[in-house]
Amino acid sequence: MKKLFLFSFIICLSFSCAKKVSEEKKTVKEETKPAVVVGGDSDEHGCKASAGYTWSILKKKCIRIFENSTKLSHAEDGKTYTTVAYVIFDGDKAELFLDTQKESIILERKSEGDSWVKDDLQLIPWKGYVLKRGDKIIYTGQ
Repeated sequence: MKKLFLFSFIICLSFSCAKKVSEEKKTVKEETKPAVVVGGDSDEHGCKASAGYTWSILKKKCIRIFENSTKLSHAEDGKTYTTVAYVIFDGDKAELFLDTQKESIILERKSEGDSWVKDDLQLIPWKGYVLKRGDKIIYTGQ
């Protein structure tokens, strides 16, 4: 009886040690994965998108468009949207950041009080701002 108990104990002990050794091997494999560096996503201008920075053509530097710009909300057409557009003004130029465009768009106006225009886009200063594409209002904002 003692021999059977001793033999059972040795077998259980060997299985428990084997499990720990295999767990240690898994841990070592996980540690060798390359580390992902937060903020290591600089674009061609050196702007870090993970920190909220975007290149501004008008300012000629990396900016956070949601800090020093005018926010335009999607125009209501019976649907619910979560998209916004941002505009930065500099003299007679306006830089437009749309979520559908990779690059910003530069709009220009001829004189004070006129709309900023580029191709079929028109930014109108009316009760805040209205952004139109052709005849359709696509964004409004303060």
